[in-house]
Amino acid sequence: MDALLLSRIQFGFTIGFHILFPTLTIGLAWFLVFFESRWRRTGRDHWIELYRFWVKIFALTFGMGVVSGLVLSYQFGTNFSRFSEMAGPVMGPLLSAEVLSAFFVEAGFLGIMLFGWSKVGPRLHFLATLLVAVGTTNSAFWILSANSFMHTPQGAEWIDGRLVPVDWWAVVFNPSFPYRLAHMLLASAITSALVIAGGSAWCLHRGLYRDAGLAGIKAAITALALAAPLQIAAGDLHGLNVREHQPMKVAAMEGLWETRHGAPLLLFALPDQAQQKNHFAIEIPKLGSIILAHDPDGEILGLDEVAPADQPPVIPVFFGFRVMVGLGLWFLLLAALGVLTWMRGRLERASMLRRLLMFSTPLGFVATLAGWIVAETGRQPWTVHGMIRTADSLSPVPAASVATSLALFVVVYGVLLASYLYFVLALVRRGPALPTDHPEAIRGARAGELLPANPQEVVHTTGARA
Repeated sequence: MDALLLSRIQFGFTIGFHILFPTLTIGLAWFLVFFESRWRRTGRDHWIELYRFWVKIFALTFGMGVVSGLVLSYQFGTNFSRFSEMAGPVMGPLLSAEVLSAFFVEAGFLGIMLFGWSKVGPRLHFLATLLVAVGTTNSAFWILSANSFMHTPQGAEWIDGRLVPVDWWAVVFNPSFPYRLAHMLLASAITSALVIAGGSAWCLHRGLYRDAGLAGIKAAITALALAAPLQIAAGDLHGLNVREHQPMKVAAMEGLWETRHGAPLLLFALPDQAQQKNHFAIEIPKLGSIILAHDPDGEILGLDEVAPADQPPVIPVFFGFRVMVGLGLWFLLLAALGVLTWMRGRLERASMLRRLLMFSTPLGFVATLAGWIVAETGRQPWTVHGMIRTADSLSPVPAASVATSLALFVVVYGVLLASYLYFVLALVRRGPALPTDHPEAIRGARAGELLPANPQEVVHTTGARA
């Protein structure tokens, strides 16, 4: 393998590892806002139990996201320095805006959110939680804007061999940005809802923390029931946008080798890029045109519109798209089952639903990774679509150096992920806990005073009661 392919694999691996953590923290931050607001409003113990439990996982995940995210910015210089040189006038300010307006807000108020219970008033503490949530969403805004520019560039011109912005409004709000931002935020909401539902179901399955477990499942099912259908609608709109601006990506997603009117929907096939055809195809006639063009006889461009060298790798895009769509439909079904069980008053006794929720806990991450594979691999062979080719973006580094760093990344990130999962699972097994050594402090906090912050004051009497 040459340096280009190895560099692409390395960047894909590191960004795939990194995206796991923001996907959870973006949605989880807003769940924390909800939990604290409900506790402030009702004074019920299970809301603060949920907050104090999930804020630990949020902090751990946030730290992992920061560490893994820093590596990506360095790789722009180590592996793709020519891209940095050509697109730096656009990408640099966008990424700097994310750091200055989003990351600093998150990092600044995270300390208050974690350790400020006995040091600031209740309103300031809730404001800190809210600002951390706003910061995570604002971070997604700027990162998705920069990434979307690479897919649908506008507002920049070539000047002296560099892409220079001439209209920042057009750069930031490029044609695919609104759809990609909505798609990512909804993916984060679904992922965090599944994680909270799975953790809460585990507590109920063990017979512990009944009130907190039921409240967590209800909150998660509500979020899933709202986000899952919205995600399907957003995905449809995003697909129409991709068809307009990146038709070859759509052709790879659909395994469509030739331009066709009334294109079928392939349920399954084995794409053969060397022979430019599919094997063992199972298709539904005209459904592809109905979905993509909203017209049974609509024209869908095929991969034959460009030379083979300009086609994206079909197999990862084709199968990644089917994994993403299949899981999206599963999330919709799971949300419907959860709502139906809740309406029938069987949520606490529904052992099958609990098992399904625990099984589905990691599936939001799988769907997100599949979506990013479709989006980023489908952009090839371009770094900035139609303007900068990936082959022209590469740093002049030998393949052996890239292979060595890639091997080190795999080992180190494997250890980091194993450590992260160990501590998260340990927290989940322990479950929510309320600081009950000082009940007068808790009552005071409901009245607008402060909670004790000493971790030694956290005991598991709720579990003992259960």
